Amino acid sequence: MLNWLRKLAATPGPFLHRLVALLTISAPDPADLIQRIEVMERDIILPIKAAGIAILLQSFPWIGYASGALDVPIEAARYFFWVYVVINLAFTGLLLTLRRLPVALVEWCVFAMSLVDGIFLGVLTLVTGGYNSSLYWLFLGLIVRSAVSVPRATSQLLLNLTLSACYVVAGFIDTSIARNLSDSEKSVLDLYAVDNPAEPLLLRLVLLSLMTFGCYAVQVLLARQRQAAEEAREFAVREVQLRSAGRLAAEFAHQIKNPLAIINTAVFSLERALKDGKPNSDAADQIQMIQEEVQRADRIITQVMGYAQLSEGHVEKLDVVEELDHALERVLPPAAHYPVVVHRQYDAHLPPLLMQRRHASETFINVLQNAREALGAQGGNVFVTARCLPDHSIQVCVRDDGPGIPPDRQERVFEAYYSTKEKGTGLGLATVKHNVELYGGTVRVESELGNGAGFVLLFPAKTVLDVA
Repeated sequence: MLNWLRKLAATPGPFLHRLVALLTISAPDPADLIQRIEVMERDIILPIKAAGIAILLQSFPWIGYASGALDVPIEAARYFFWVYVVINLAFTGLLLTLRRLPVALVEWCVFAMSLVDGIFLGVLTLVTGGYNSSLYWLFLGLIVRSAVSVPRATSQLLLNLTLSACYVVAGFIDTSIARNLSDSEKSVLDLYAVDNPAEPLLLRLVLLSLMTFGCYAVQVLLARQRQAAEEAREFAVREVQLRSAGRLAAEFAHQIKNPLAIINTAVFSLERALKDGKPNSDAADQIQMIQEEVQRADRIITQVMGYAQLSEGHVEKLDVVEELDHALERVLPPAAHYPVVVHRQYDAHLPPLLMQRRHASETFINVLQNAREALGAQGGNVFVTARCLPDHSIQVCVRDDGPGIPPDRQERVFEAYYSTKEKGTGLGLATVKHNVELYGGTVRVESELGNGAGFVLLFPAKTVLDVA
């Protein structure tokens, strides 16, 4: 169903995009999935099935009634019952060693066992009254069970619709058999006591459908609520740690600025002393040099003070595509007519970035500006990609087809104050590395001399800020 909706969403129409986004839920965490299966399958369903099998072992409710047209289905049901017992014994062994097995294998086994349970319940429904059987209510229980044990959307909906089909097929076979029985056999077996089977069938199918889609809707709502709670916790953790990082950086900047102020005062006093006495040209040159270095150091410290502004602003849920496009507009505005062609390639569905907007903007702008400057006046191509990896982390890559970075310089490009540009401060890529690693991400450079350079930024789905 969701695949069908995704195909519809490929056509223009914001409503379909919103509908698919609303109904799509991410796969549960493997540890959470194993816990759900343990509670539902081992602690609840397994004892219930053990009790049910024990009752059936005492006496089949249909034994002794076999005659005429019922001989074949009852005999088949008996054989299937013993097969069902063997399958359940094997499944019990799997449940007892659940945490030692691969998650994919456990998911497949639970799906297969749920399907076998539905088929077996359909067989019991066939020999206990068809559409008139009270075992119908167990199908509703199986639907609720699969909503817990089989949380993946496509598998769950397919399984629950198959369970409903098992009930319909069992009733259809029962109706066909009833037509071949004599009136005396019908009165003894009470196989089908309803004159118009369409009436109970329609109502029960509606209830099965409502239960199928209702359970999935509840699962979507719970997933949205859990996601909102996790994001709220993520916001809180990041806000606290950003403030801690801000206080740490502010204290560092304060400690550095104090000696610089003292040096500047001493230089000013020395300059006045020289003016009052005989001027020394060498001393004057040294004073000028010291002043220039102090001013330069102060300018660099002011830029580094950006680290001390971490507490200003708030963590937000950012759209990666919007942030990248906004950075491109600032670095390569159309009015500037840079000889650069930008190639964008973004995944259709990207999770949000949870970070301060200033950090995201600063990171993307610095990387794009580095690519633009690497291309120089002759221009070239810039390739910007954004992908969602299987673990839901976001990978942003900015590549250019410029001259590339020599191998001996690639390890130093992220060092603070290291720059190969005449007017560069060497803080651009250092800031990128700092901002990405602050949120638990990584950044790396990929380059071959003469074949351009690329910077790959990886933002994890969930992070704890590293302020060390």
